Amino acid sequence: MIRGDRELKVKLENVLNLLKSHTSIRSYESTEIPDEILKQMINSAQHAASSNFVQAYSIIRVTDEDKIKALAKLSKNEQQIMSAPVVLLFCADLKRVEHACKKNNVDLGDHNLEDFIVTVVDTAIVAQNFVVAAESQGYGICYIGGVRNNPEEISHLVRLPDKVFPLFGMTIGVPAETQWVKPRLPVEAILHENNYDEEKYEHIIESYDNTMATYYKERLSNTKDTHWSETMSEFLKSPRRQHMKDFIYSKGFNLNK
Repeated sequence: MIRGDRELKVKLENVLNLLKSHTSIRSYESTEIPDEILKQMINSAQHAASSNFVQAYSIIRVTDEDKIKALAKLSKNEQQIMSAPVVLLFCADLKRVEHACKKNNVDLGDHNLEDFIVTVVDTAIVAQNFVVAAESQGYGICYIGGVRNNPEEISHLVRLPDKVFPLFGMTIGVPAETQWVKPRLPVEAILHENNYDEEKYEHIIESYDNTMATYYKERLSNTKDTHWSETMSEFLKSPRRQHMKDFIYSKGFNLNK
């Protein structure tokens, strides 16, 4: 193997190891993230794939202390948000493209389900690109889906117009804690060949429950006696955030179209 190939292989292995090292960080050092570094990470995130290059997302950096306190309370993540040096709100956004269409005398009207999917997927992809960029610089992050607990109030807080809605928040900073990486489902659980195979789930879930039970009992913090299928059953047994459908309609997305 020539030297260039060896160097490329090392780089690729470093990327794979970085991706596999992700943990959610909920406690941060007081170290600030320089604005220039933050902007570089966001710029790197922008190079994510985007459906038809719509780039249907916006990121709100919340720096006002009163707004941070309000966001923390509304999302029910007070301790985590208040300790983070950087707090971001990732928003699905078709307002910018609406302005682009107006420039060309096109009236979009209400958006349909496909437009909704595009905005959500675009926002999720750019956010994950940002996570990789941040973790490559030694920072820790945590997604905050809790912003969907009170999306209307949060929209008012940061003045989101129609066609824009908060999808999730994110805290970023130098980790003040060490977390073990959660064992993921085995590849065979999520990889199917040619046809979807659900018959394999019984033995896979049984084995994975044993793996997760050991992890939950032995991890560094918040130990508990449970396993994956039990936590999923508890998580999904009741409807959650049923207000979201009406809220999304109020933002100009007709999910029935």
